[in-house]
Parts: sequence; C-alpha cells; structure tokens
Amino acid sequence: MKRSNGKILTTHTGSLPRPLELVEMLLTKEAGSLEDREAFDGLVRQAVAEAVRKQTEAGVDVVSDGEQSKVSYSTYVTDRLTGFQGQSQASVLSDWQDFPEALSRQGGLPILRPACNGPISRKNEEEGAKDIANLKAALTEVEPEESFITAASPGVISMFLKNQYYPSREAYLFALADAMRAEYEGVHEAGFLLQLDCPDFAAGRHVEFPELSVEDFLKVVEANVEALNHALANIPSDRMRLHLCWGNYEGPHHRDIPLKEIIGIALRAKPDAISFEGANPRHEHEWAVFRDVEIPDDKILIPGVIDSTTNFIEHPELVAQRIARYTSLVGRDRVIAGSDCGFGTSARAYPGVEPEIVWHKLRSLAEGAKLASAGFGN
Repeated sequence: MKRSNGKILTTHTGSLPRPLELVEMLLTKEAGSLEDREAFDGLVRQAVAEAVRKQTEAGVDVVSDGEQSKVSYSTYVTDRLTGFQGQSQASVLSDWQDFPEALSRQGGLPILRPACNGPISRKNEEEGAKDIANLKAALTEVEPEESFITAASPGVISMFLKNQYYPSREAYLFALADAMRAEYEGVHEAGFLLQLDCPDFAAGRHVEFPELSVEDFLKVVEANVEALNHALANIPSDRMRLHLCWGNYEGPHHRDIPLKEIIGIALRAKPDAISFEGANPRHEHEWAVFRDVEIPDDKILIPGVIDSTTNFIEHPELVAQRIARYTSLVGRDRVIAGSDCGFGTSARAYPGVEPEIVWHKLRSLAEGAKLASAGFGN
C-alpha cells in the first residue's frame, strides 16, 4: 500500500452513485426476477468504467469499482453464499427512537432483509471474479496510484443478516469468516488492495446492541476483530485497509459510541490502514483522539475529510485544514485523505448526496489535499 510520500494521497470509502437503469436492474436481480443477465453484466461493466474515469478526472489517487455490481455493501453476500433463505426485520435505529415525533415523520415501510437459516458455504465465485475483471478492464484506460475492492466483514454481515441457525454468535461469525476468506484472498491475488467494511465496530453499538454496556459492547468488537483476523490470515497486512463508521445516514447520532472507546481494539485488526468518519458534525472533533492514542508505526490513517450525507461541497481550504490536523499528529506519510463513508452504500435508498454533486465533492477533496501537501493549514 502506497503512503503519502511527496504528496498527500486521496481516496474514498468505496461505493459511488450508480446509473438509474443499473439501480433498477440490481433491485430486480435481488428480487430474483432478473431475466437478462447478459444485459445486466454489460451495464455493470460500463458503470465501473465510468466510475473509474470520473474518479481519476476528479483527482482521486486510490480508486475503486464504485461497488456498481452490489445492491449494498453488506447484503450483496447473499448472491455468493448459501444459507440465507430466512427473513428478518431491521431494527429501528436507537437514536431515532429517542425522537418519536420525528421518527413518525420519516415514514416508509419496515425494512426486510434475508437471515441465515442454514449452513453457510460458498455458492459461487463468479460474482467476485466479474468484479475483478471489470475493474481490471476499467484500469486499462487510466493510471491511478492504486485501486481497491471492498468486501463485507464477518461482523457487518452478522449485523444486518440475522442468525437463525447457528448455536451462538461466535459460531456464526467464524462460519462467515471461513466462507468469506476465498473472496478476500481473491481480491488480493488479483493485485488489488482489499478494503474490509466494518461498521459493526462502531454502528453496531446503537444499531445491533443498544442495550449493552460499553464494556460488553467492546467484547463484541473484540470477537469481530478475532473473526476478521482469522479470515485474513493469508493476506499481508500492507495490502489491506479497514473502514469503520457509525452509519451513513443523516440522523441524530447522539448514541454513537465515541471513537476513543473503540480505536484501541480496531487497531488490533490486521489491515494496516484504517478509514473512519472525521468530517461530519458528530465526529469531526475526534481528530484529537490521536493526541493520546499511540498509533503503531505500520498503521495508516484514512480520515474522512468530506461528508457523505449532505450536498454541501466542502471548501478545499477546509479540507486542507482537516487533513493538517492528522498530519501534524502522525506525519504526512501516514495520512491518506478520504470520505466519511460511501456515496452509494445501497441501491435501495435515495442518495443522501445527489450523484452529480458527489464528483464535485471528490474534486474538492483532491484540491484540498494539494493545498495540504503544499503546507496550507499547518
């Protein structure tokens, strides 16, 4: 994994806007009624090529396929694993429950998701192979510094796809870890950086375990890290990055567990780089955590310096100031400027940021990194 030597590198969290036609086909595919797989595959290839082109034009250094083939960053695994024929209802976010009148105005139907009701195993490797092939094809037209593919962690899968089969949470986690290992290793063997998506480290507190004490929730995070490291045993740490967040939605977030509570455990995960929210109003102040937390020499920080839930386009000077907070603490070479979360985490939801605005936010990210590289904000 490249470090920010010479200039401060830029990246994002992985998911990017999808063409409307592709969104419709993804939802049809998820419902099991996709009739023309060839047309779907062709549309995904085009969308990946366009997403990669737009990233490089915006000035992003470390690019992804934009998760164009995935209906969401976590539930896509039901296309690749057996054992998910059950159904469960998503819990209401505990922070919104504190505001019942506001919650009632949110409207919408309960969200139903698959659940694990049988033994988990690999269903096929074709979907992952297509993702790799599509990104390789897109990269023949551009020359970014590096490229990455995202994958759901065992912990985040368990958070959204409930266990109705395994005798314990630990058994479920390690079954997921064993099943996902091939996907993780496939990304690495193809020459891409692997990003593990781990919102379970943070959002899991108020999404899945709001009733637990902080101490007990940290035990959950420790178990998630153990399962993740088990799955990553054969991949070098410097070819991986990890993303944690508190949920990519515009909401109260007053129940978010503080970064200082979880960062020590998160740093025990094998990936060398850690991506986290650092731009939104609930978590921007937490850059100061790194004044007191000792970061191992092999770890790289990827703080979010642009928000992923609002249509404000951050001023490049603000981006540079945010970057400088981190470089002043850990050094320029150990900071890569990123986004708080993805801009297209699910094809089901209307985007928080308008698709055409996303590219302007990424351009501002790149401009801010150039300013920070020149010393602005120090």
